[in-house]
Amino acid sequence: QVQLVESGGGLVQTGGSLRLSCAASGRTFSTYAMGWFRQAPGKEREFAAAISRRGGSTYYADSVKGRFTISRDNAKNTADLQMNSLKPEDTAVYYCAAARWTGVPVRGSSYDYWGQGTQVTVSS
Repeated sequence: QVQLVESGGGLVQTGGSLRLSCAASGRTFSTYAMGWFRQAPGKEREFAAAISRRGGSTYYADSVKGRFTISRDNAKNTADLQMNSLKPEDTAVYYCAAARWTGVPVRGSSYDYWGQGTQVTVSS
């Protein structure tokens, strides 16, 4: 069992930056790939970024590539999402998730545990 808690969301102006953090419980954090997803009002949840178990591989959605950076610290049981050059269309609830997967899964169905989400609002 893994419990995930996101933090770092908030209100930011267009072009600004935010850093989201996901804290995981348990001693098996390094056995999980980690992902960040987001869901805007009235829209389906979508993949944003993922990182492999040891951090050697990452993958990004085209919509965030070059602006967002996913990282993890297995010693601290955390996975972060650095978001730069934010746009109003980045406004959403952001969720971190953990997957018992060897690669960098992009489908939500591949993930086993989810956090409660943190709101990110980008004003124009």
